[in-house]
Amino acid sequence: MNTLQVMEFIAVVSGIIHVFLLTREKIIAWPFGILTVSLYIYIFAESKLYSDVILHVVYVVLNIFGWWNWARRGAGTIHVPITRLSKQEIGAWAGLILVGFVAWGYVMGANTDASYPYGDAFTTVASLIAQFLLARKKIENWLIWIIVDVVAIAIYALKGLYLTTGLYAVYLLLSTKGFLDWRRTMRTAQG
Repeated sequence: MNTLQVMEFIAVVSGIIHVFLLTREKIIAWPFGILTVSLYIYIFAESKLYSDVILHVVYVVLNIFGWWNWARRGAGTIHVPITRLSKQEIGAWAGLILVGFVAWGYVMGANTDASYPYGDAFTTVASLIAQFLLARKKIENWLIWIIVDVVAIAIYALKGLYLTTGLYAVYLLLSTKGFLDWRRTMRTAQG
C-alpha cells in the first residue's frame, strides 16, 4: 500500500465511525469527522478533485461548529432537539444548491483541469448545505446526503478511488439509517 492508500483507509474507517455516531446523535462523532475530512483534503488534492478539497477545508470548520452546537444543549436536556425545515427554507436551500453547483461547476470547468467539474461541484455545494443542516440537527440533512452519496459513488468509482467509493456506499446506507432513526426520534419526542 502506498501512502495515499493508507491515508484513504484511515479516512474510510474514521468516516464510517463518524457517520454512524451521528446517526446515534453522539457528540463524540465530531472529532472523528475532523480527522476524516483532514485526511481527505490531501487525498482529493492528489486526485485533482479540487472542489472536494475546498469542501473538506470548509468541513473542518463545519465539524467544529457541529461539535460546539451539539454541546450547547439546554439545562436538563440530553440532546439538542431534531427539527424540520419549513417549506420556504426547503425551497431556498434547494435553489441555493442548484445555483451554487451550476456556477461552481462552470468556474471549475473553465479555470482548472478538474475531473467532472459539475458532478464534483454538485457534491461540494450540496454537501456544504447538508453538513450545515446536520450541525443544526435538521432532519432534511439526511435526504440531501442520500442524493450526494449516490452522485459521489459514481464520481469516485470513475476516479479509481475504490475505498472511497465503498465508503460512500456505506454512507448511503448510514444516511438512510440516520433519516429513519431521526424521524423515529422526532415522532417519539412529539408524542
